[in-house]
Amino acid sequence: MEQMHVVNHLTHQPVDEKRNVLVESARIARGKIKDLAEIRAADHDALFMPGGYGAAKNLSTFAVDGPGAKVHPEVVRVLREFAAARKPIGAVCIAPATLAAVFQGTDIKPAVTIGTDEATASAIRAMGAEHVSCGVKDLHVDKANRIVTSPAYMLGRGIGEVFVGIEKCVRAVLDLC
Repeated sequence: MEQMHVVNHLTHQPVDEKRNVLVESARIARGKIKDLAEIRAADHDALFMPGGYGAAKNLSTFAVDGPGAKVHPEVVRVLREFAAARKPIGAVCIAPATLAAVFQGTDIKPAVTIGTDEATASAIRAMGAEHVSCGVKDLHVDKANRIVTSPAYMLGRGIGEVFVGIEKCVRAVLDLC
């Protein structure tokens, strides 16, 4: 799958370049990845979704369509499979908006956080999920749905700030395993 946009993070501007999401994921993770089509909840203890604007542009169309977002079919399948298996799901930054879109119209009504951005929180509520405001160093645990979320760069200005909330989020997901 081709990325929606490629951004030069020095200038924060889109560049005329094409990149494959799977290839970029392998680059970032140093090759230890699998195509979503290969992922099965039965083979894993938990699922964790990193954020970043790419999550709102490539896993779904949330960046463009807001509450009318469509989610990549394999993302829908994987997330719903983990939820049905009652396996923990963690998500940080903008990724909780994808969770809201995935479970829109289902019996699962996740309670998530992206921090305090009212426009994004409103979009999450419009998709039928609950939004819980919290600080960058905090997290929200939706015990009923076994979903843990933290705002990360939705609020944080640097890695020192986001690290605290992300680490807490990872630990809470592990505690649910």
